[in-house]
Amino acid sequence: MTFTRRALLGTAGLLSLSACGIPAAYVPEERRAGPDRSEQDKALQFSNWTQYIDTDDKGGRPTLDAFAKDAGIEVTYTEDINDNDEFFGKISPVLAQGGDPGRDLMVVSDWMAGRYVSLGWVQQYEAANLPNVTEHLDPQLASPAWDPGRRHSVPWQSGITGIAYNRKALGRELKSTADLWAPDLKGKVTLFAGMDEAIGMLMLAQGADISKFTADDAHRAMALVQKMVDTKHVRRFTGNDYTSDLASGAAVACQAYSGDAIQLKAENPDIEFVVPEEGGELWAESLMVPNRAAHKTNAELLIDYYYQPEVAAELAAAVQYICPVPAAREVLAKSEDPEVAALAEEPLMFPTDEMRARLRTMRDVTADERPGFHKIWGNVAGV
Repeated sequence: MTFTRRALLGTAGLLSLSACGIPAAYVPEERRAGPDRSEQDKALQFSNWTQYIDTDDKGGRPTLDAFAKDAGIEVTYTEDINDNDEFFGKISPVLAQGGDPGRDLMVVSDWMAGRYVSLGWVQQYEAANLPNVTEHLDPQLASPAWDPGRRHSVPWQSGITGIAYNRKALGRELKSTADLWAPDLKGKVTLFAGMDEAIGMLMLAQGADISKFTADDAHRAMALVQKMVDTKHVRRFTGNDYTSDLASGAAVACQAYSGDAIQLKAENPDIEFVVPEEGGELWAESLMVPNRAAHKTNAELLIDYYYQPEVAAELAAAVQYICPVPAAREVLAKSEDPEVAALAEEPLMFPTDEMRARLRTMRDVTADERPGFHKIWGNVAGV
């Protein structure tokens, strides 16, 4: 599957609240919850990205349908998130005014999730309602800098920002981000247009700790990219269309998402995905309950359901991103279907220990930092 949610983030990055006409008003914890109608109203409104759940030939969603039947909860599942910024613009006026958001659960990329947390626009989970999450959540995803302890977010699926390249066309192995700047790759490299998507890996290449990067770290990374733009080393800045550049040969190496790599390699065995030696960015897209949601407990039931290894395995086999439930690997390995069983050995779904050692998670870009960073990045990337 080549569809990538992180690549549909737009090129302008996160819209500022003022740009949306929304005041940056923090909502304290005690003002976030609305009346929870879960017990008397067995319903749930779930907003997600397209093609981000298992489906069958009849148009059903097997794991979600099984939850609805077993829990006796009617789930209204809406694929109405096409872009983090666009969805933020849609929901932020209601959240800023303390209104009912019309949904109980939403899936957003971690850099955007950090913004919701910093604004106080999402509710804290009841840990007692999430025993499967407590037991099975991947420890490497358990405490991002923007939400320590995952009190407001739970990963739906995860992935890596690294490098994809055509080994046959390049004629050698590519191991680090610095390898992208080799003279023979001039004009054959693409980078992500979105600052939030691109900059983590670029800062790692220069030795920065992206869990607590400084403004100087970001500026150094952007200055290097500016140099590569000025010398025409970078072919262009992309969204999800980097996959077509790589497939056509217009690009030989590029920033890429692990979620695309399995399909890219299936279509062309010469395509390789590598986590750079100096580190790749580990990210997630997370389930969050917005303020004033009417069915918070029902939402927590659904989240915990998906953290059962058997259910997580079924979802992972369908979407083929990094599974946030490592125990799902054993479930897949026992499958009688050889193709499904083989997924248990796919490192882009279940990273090896060696790969994990090179993965890092990035802190969010603060509201104060964002305008300045985006002004510079916009000039660099031409967005």
